[in-house]
Amino acid sequence: MNPTRIKLGIIGGGQLSRMMAFEAQKMGIYIEALDPDPKCPASYVANSLIVSDFYNEEHLAKIFHNNDFITYDIEHINAEALKKLYDKEPKIFPSPYILEQIQDKLLQKKIFERAKVPAPAYRKLDKNEIENFESDIYPVVQKSRKGGYDGRGVFVLKSPADKANMLKTDSLIEEYIDFEKELAIMAARDKEGNIKLYPVVEMIFDDRVNICDITSAPARVSEKVVKEVNSIAEAIVENLDGVGIFGIELFLTGDEKVYVNEIAPRPHNSGHYTIEACKTSQFEQHIRAVCGLPLGSADLVIPAVMANILGDESHTGKPLITGLKEALQIEGLYFHYYCKSSTKPFRKMGHITVVDNSVDSAFKKVSQAKNIIKVISEK
Repeated sequence: MNPTRIKLGIIGGGQLSRMMAFEAQKMGIYIEALDPDPKCPASYVANSLIVSDFYNEEHLAKIFHNNDFITYDIEHINAEALKKLYDKEPKIFPSPYILEQIQDKLLQKKIFERAKVPAPAYRKLDKNEIENFESDIYPVVQKSRKGGYDGRGVFVLKSPADKANMLKTDSLIEEYIDFEKELAIMAARDKEGNIKLYPVVEMIFDDRVNICDITSAPARVSEKVVKEVNSIAEAIVENLDGVGIFGIELFLTGDEKVYVNEIAPRPHNSGHYTIEACKTSQFEQHIRAVCGLPLGSADLVIPAVMANILGDESHTGKPLITGLKEALQIEGLYFHYYCKSSTKPFRKMGHITVVDNSVDSAFKKVSQAKNIIKVISEK
């Protein structure tokens, strides 16, 4: 198929959809997005936009029939409706059957069990059992089975006193891993089963809201750990028979044990650095896989550090960026703005990536830039 004749529909119009659209248009691929916000980030880049919520079956059918292939940039969509469409013509990737498993943290755990990869021990906790919850060990982690993202839907119980603040929803109770580092890897798989693995990266989270703050590539870990993470990633995407790119988050303990935490069936925040630092960005790679094109090289060209630009915690409203002119004077810095119509505390408004000869030097520059760039609201 000639890439310049391909039409790709993306369910979701957030920043991931926006960055996919940029890469698709480089190859002449037509992009149609679906999102409830007529001024969503992708609306400024996509060729067309269907304004709809993610559960409207009529509009999901419309984007399905309008395009050669379908993908998505968010998990919280109507998997049941997409399964019916997929059964008629299997052109949604990753498939809605994979999406359905990843939407539910319990079913996601079953993926890890089938793939025989190490993951924290867990048990199911239904909503009606929360009032009588007991644990012999603390801390433990409560995760809502559905709907969590960007730190939402996770609660750490440090002692029995925390029971009063538990999430009131169907959940998992998970073993608390005393990790030294949080790692991630992007894994791409095409329709023929070929796999490309990106470098293992290290993530640092903003403790205030449990959102990824900084990603550094490559991770400063041993070759043994890299091999273990690569093996886990391959096992998961092979077991899923997945097509597209997958973001896999992991824990690393002080004695170099690796545990898989979660998986996302789409481009991932931890892979944004690939735009400047790898031969093929995660967004282009996802499009290649979904559209039946050959996968590109996932090799790292230069060390990089990415940092999210979050909305200032004391500002809500029309966004105003400050400090950008000064930050752009930093050598090797790239700025990405998502064009969201409003800012609010800790909302992902953009990101910066710094490429340099070493992770250490890039990290210093990113730290400098983060202290300069702010997203506040207009007065």
